[in-house]
Amino acid sequence: ADGGFPWTVFAVNVSGCALIGVLMVLTVERGRVTHPLVRPFLGVGVLGGFTTFSTYAADVSGLLVRQELAVALAYMAATVVAALAAVWAGAVVTRRLLDRGVPGVRDGGRAA
Repeated sequence: ADGGFPWTVFAVNVSGCALIGVLMVLTVERGRVTHPLVRPFLGVGVLGGFTTFSTYAADVSGLLVRQELAVALAYMAATVVAALAAVWAGAVVTRRLLDRGVPGVRDGGRAA
């Protein structure tokens, strides 16, 4: 980026984290997907490739080199907070959809 807040990378990372929240509910909590390689394939492979946390680090470095300290700090904080909130939100929404038995989404109880 040539300066300013890297909105595109921010959006990709936050949306990828929301999908990780969905994946964890479906694979770990609810056991909807039981093959042992699905979670690492989707979580580490697909979503790990989709998210760009290495670009996030490079963007922060570039902002610091260009002495855009306020933007770098805002980007660092916003990414961490938004990414964690997105995982939580993805998990909460997925649980609610499963619990309500939304058409097209199989309902089920939480794993004990």
